Amino acid sequence: MDIDLSLQDPEPGEPLSPVRKRFTGLRVPAGGDETRAASILVIDGRIAEIAAPESGPAEADEEIVKLGGLLVLPGVIDGHVHFDDPGFTYREDFETGTRAAAAGGVTCIVDMPGTSLPPVTSGDNLRTKLAVIQPKAHVDFMLWGGVSANAMAEPDWKNNLREIVEAGVASIKVYMLSGMETFQDLSRSQLSEALAEIARQGVPVGVHAEDRAMVHELTSRIQAEGRNEPLDYAESRPAAAEISAVATMRDLCRETGARVHIVHLATGAALDIITAARDEGLPMSAETCPHFLEFTAEDLRKQGSLLKTAPVVKGEADRDRLWEGLASGELAFVATDHAAGQWPAEKHTGSIWTDYGGVPGVELSLPYLFSEGVRRGRITLERLTELTASAPARFFGIENRKGRLEPGFEADLVALADQETWTVRAEDLHNLNPYTPLAGYDLTGRVRQAFVRGQPVYRLEDDGSEWLGDPGLGRHVKRESKLAA
Repeated sequence: MDIDLSLQDPEPGEPLSPVRKRFTGLRVPAGGDETRAASILVIDGRIAEIAAPESGPAEADEEIVKLGGLLVLPGVIDGHVHFDDPGFTYREDFETGTRAAAAGGVTCIVDMPGTSLPPVTSGDNLRTKLAVIQPKAHVDFMLWGGVSANAMAEPDWKNNLREIVEAGVASIKVYMLSGMETFQDLSRSQLSEALAEIARQGVPVGVHAEDRAMVHELTSRIQAEGRNEPLDYAESRPAAAEISAVATMRDLCRETGARVHIVHLATGAALDIITAARDEGLPMSAETCPHFLEFTAEDLRKQGSLLKTAPVVKGEADRDRLWEGLASGELAFVATDHAAGQWPAEKHTGSIWTDYGGVPGVELSLPYLFSEGVRRGRITLERLTELTASAPARFFGIENRKGRLEPGFEADLVALADQETWTVRAEDLHNLNPYTPLAGYDLTGRVRQAFVRGQPVYRLEDDGSEWLGDPGLGRHVKRESKLAA
């Protein structure tokens, strides 16, 4: 029978039998930029086989999902989002954030620990957060844990760290420069102590890498001069601040043996440091974000606070170097740093210094990377699936269940109309505060359907109408693999 894509629960008392779905009329990646026609059999939420399209008639108990020639990719794993729940839900909440994820073909997100209250720095705090967000999730999710200066002031911070690691947090986040009183940055000596303990726990550490002293000194001087333009803000957080911080983290990686990952990398010279560190054998990596791949300081001058982020967008040479790093494998994966402020109030306070720093991104990352990466020949389709699915799955320790179109893996699927060109409109976004510096862009490649463990979570019809699954379908996914000692 043809399935109508509505979620169906068994009747009370009905015996459960294996749920079989066969996805037909689709194409899958076949190496490089090649694709091939295929069908996908899913049993109980996992891929059972990827077969030729003419693999024979469906069995009597199979539901057929016809995809009309769409390109099917592994669902995106966005490893860096701020969904602000609980605590800051006027900016985003878990229902709206994961709703936007589903509409963007993101089937698993990894939420940051510091932009919720209480921060995820202890087992109690983790349980508090899970109780709030689990019923809201449209897609699967993991959680970062964190170590802050606040957390290290507690005498049992090491036990708190151990508890959240044992509870399955995806990775541990630290800041070298933070603007949050509830999640303060670490000094060099604190970083050394924290990294050594995180290494003992066998998980990676993600680092916001900007030189605190340099940024504070520049900010104070520029503000004292009464300067209040977007490029004045950019001047306060120069490439040199990121380069210095990444060099410090390289040294701490050598010193502690911790698996160090630089989040939202924006500067080409900082990537060079990471590449050299990896050539040296150090366990160091980095991610970048779509806004650093597209925009420069000149765009910040034009768009103002709409494009304000931390770190700040840099120059054309940095942008080109990041694209090179994606293609070469020097950058591990792409994440969005989705961090929406309250629109328009927090983006139009009257001062670049008090305007909120952050942009939404989870819904547009895959269409952007396909359009501006694959279609323009900057990366291959094969590399796109690595950057958005299999590489983040490895980093977060779920590489045996998510991130690939292979038998045994969870059937997290995104169906893309890879020839469709469409115009980005902020008002069409699904997150709580819909704004984007990509408004007005024409992108080629549009998400038409998304499935989490074989279950539909989003569908865009030809007439422009949309269907979204109910919140609560998404599950908490725990880190499964630890790093080698």
